[in-house]
Amino acid sequence: MLDQVKLISLPSVADARGVLTAIEGARDIPFEIKRVFYMHHIVQDRGGHAHRDTDQVVIAAAGSFSLEVFDGYHTKHFEMNDPTQGLYIPRMIFISMTGFAPGSVCLVIANSFY
Repeated sequence: MLDQVKLISLPSVADARGVLTAIEGARDIPFEIKRVFYMHHIVQDRGGHAHRDTDQVVIAAAGSFSLEVFDGYHTKHFEMNDPTQGLYIPRMIFISMTGFAPGSVCLVIANSFY
């Protein structure tokens, strides 16, 4: 199942003012977007669980953190530090996020309501 976990390049446009990254459902994200949330002022590890019915894309909107995924057999590790990349994580994949740099913001796009 870990072969379904993949980095997604998010469309970004850079100019003299900076970089604008826009995310559109059904174009850039491989599911219908039903929920968006973000974590900030993070002082502890996050995750530590899997979702039965939720697919997600996790983005380091600011700062950096380590993200580990586990399918019950294999583990993959990702350094999340690029706001133009999101990590697609399908349901039933265990996720653990650690090592948040000060000021980090973790943005999550999900295909289910809370």
